[in-house]
Amino acid sequence: MEALRIISDEHKNFWRIAVTLEQVANEIDEGGKVDPAFFESVFSYIENFADHAHHLKEDDHLFRLMRLRSPEAHPLIDALEDDHRQAKVHLHQIKEAFAKAKVGEQSALTTALRDYTRRLKTHITKEEVEAMPLSRKILTAADWQEINTTFSDNKDPVFGEQARSDFRELYHRVVSLAPESVGLGGHSSGTLDPQATPIKGDILLKVNGLESSYGRIKALKGLNLEVRRGETVALVGANGAGKTTFLRSLSGVQPMGAGEIWFNGEDISKVRSDQRMRLGICHSPEGRQVFGPLSIEDNLYLGAYTQLKQHLSQDLERVYTMFPILKEKRKLPAGTLSGGQQQMLAIGRALMGRPKLLLLDEPSMGLAPLLVEEVFNVIKALKREGMTIILAEQNAFAALALSDRGYVLETGEITLTGNGQDLIQNEQVRAAYLGM
Repeated sequence: MEALRIISDEHKNFWRIAVTLEQVANEIDEGGKVDPAFFESVFSYIENFADHAHHLKEDDHLFRLMRLRSPEAHPLIDALEDDHRQAKVHLHQIKEAFAKAKVGEQSALTTALRDYTRRLKTHITKEEVEAMPLSRKILTAADWQEINTTFSDNKDPVFGEQARSDFRELYHRVVSLAPESVGLGGHSSGTLDPQATPIKGDILLKVNGLESSYGRIKALKGLNLEVRRGETVALVGANGAGKTTFLRSLSGVQPMGAGEIWFNGEDISKVRSDQRMRLGICHSPEGRQVFGPLSIEDNLYLGAYTQLKQHLSQDLERVYTMFPILKEKRKLPAGTLSGGQQQMLAIGRALMGRPKLLLLDEPSMGLAPLLVEEVFNVIKALKREGMTIILAEQNAFAALALSDRGYVLETGEITLTGNGQDLIQNEQVRAAYLGM
């Protein structure tokens, strides 16, 4: 039931927006400023994503078929569709309150924000708790085939890849302009999603029998893995499973005890970490690990120390285009950045190395809800331009959902492998890592 997964993912984004608006309302009550650019980005996201896409998907496809299949569904669907119609009215009320807040009348805005988020959360909960279980009960296999086919149409103006790219840009704008307490705290949003065609090809990385130990403790026990050029591959597993050790072994930071690593047709098992970076293996480590006393710009330059000087300005501008907040604060010490800003810096620093293979270790760890989705949107944008990525994540559902393939690690061994969607549907994975 791919359609329900897509709808649930969209619900998560709306819930993140709701939590963010609640936090902003609290900050306004405590004397915070009303940022017109942020609110306009939120209005644009809600109007385009909710009113012109999300509601239409549900009303025209899921809810329509539920009405046909069971009278039991009618009262529930009536209420949900009425919520969809009223959502435009409630958004208009926030806009009116926002206009008053710009001239000093802020109390009406915080009241409108809290009323809107309360309604939004109630609506999402009703869909998730009542409508979705009922749809699984009453819809036929033919119904699901029709719905899933529509939701998977990559050329459809509402469902397709271009629409998803546009929505990622809208979300990126919200995150970039949201206050630093919940977002990136910037004054401009830049561009996230490049227009490019990903290229899938030959095997870029092949790992045979990889072992690595910490003293007497063997952390990796003969791993075998391969990654094709242009793929995004997820590593999922609990704490201590070996994800970080594996990525450190690939980048050469962690010594190997046995096995081989072949990269771009070359055996790099005995190649030093700095030479591996020169070959194009770039690592964004767990915990971000920025150089706190150095400026943001110097951190980025360090990521490019293997590159030709004539590339620096172009690559720096690419990072600043994705993350304008880094440009705004480029002369400040990296240690002064918020956690979310530091994560974007860590990713940007890795991109400065012009990676052929990008290693991302727990990029969403410890971030505010709004920023968690932004990290995955960044990864989707990089994937879209054809970058080869290995993503180690405890957020298994999100990692597998955007990956071409995945590997499940348990105590240093690969126990399962398959494409992302197959692993999401695997009962063992759902029970152990997805909470289902």
